[in-house]
Amino acid sequence: MIAASFFAVVLGLASALVAGLVGSFALMKRITLAGDVISHLALPGLGLAFLWHFQPLAGAALTLAIGIVLIDQLQRRSGLIAESAIGVVFVAALAAGTLVTPTEDLIDALFGGFGEINVVGFALGIAGCVIVAATIYVLRHELILGIFSPDLARSLKINIDRVNLLYLFSFGLTVLLGLHFLGSLLVGAMIIVPPAVARRLSNTLDQYLILSALTSMTAAGLGFAISFHWHLPLGPVIVAVVSAIFAASLARRRA
Repeated sequence: MIAASFFAVVLGLASALVAGLVGSFALMKRITLAGDVISHLALPGLGLAFLWHFQPLAGAALTLAIGIVLIDQLQRRSGLIAESAIGVVFVAALAAGTLVTPTEDLIDALFGGFGEINVVGFALGIAGCVIVAATIYVLRHELILGIFSPDLARSLKINIDRVNLLYLFSFGLTVLLGLHFLGSLLVGAMIIVPPAVARRLSNTLDQYLILSALTSMTAAGLGFAISFHWHLPLGPVIVAVVSAIFAASLARRRA
């Protein structure tokens, strides 16, 4: 029990760190709401896993991957902007997920908390965090150029479509890492809110990235502490904490 709690806290903090980093670029790309939408792509996979009694995160990973490929192909082949492509896939995933998820498991699928984290799950989760962090680090310059100067990026022979697809997969993996703790309904909050806080409190790009990651980790750490002490559901507590941090950040007036 103690080991499972330790694994959960460490993995939760690591997942929060990468959520802050991924969310930082989502805010710059103006697709932060995609965090909430893409998280719902996991719902059909979670539902099928509960229905057929296999690992929920495996089912979520499958439907997230399929959904991300569909979003990418819709953007390339139909000319839809990112938000429209994500929206089309979202409504289909939400409907399918609601239909296939057994009623008794729906709360866990939406709000997290299904099962304990064992050694294998912990190792896989940490590996996932490392992959996301490494991908964002390697792609950071291409991402920034693609956001602020796509013409310059193309002139430098940067394959923007490839960069965006790799970013979307990192986004999806970040959602997957947070599903255990927050569920498909709330996991997007850790991608949306910390960058919004960091944007208000930072003046440089480095400050922005660091503050976003720290805000996310602080919210997760306080959420774990409050949840364990008062025996409250973890997901809603973390989201309430990060929302309170954002409310506090509004007290600072931007120059």
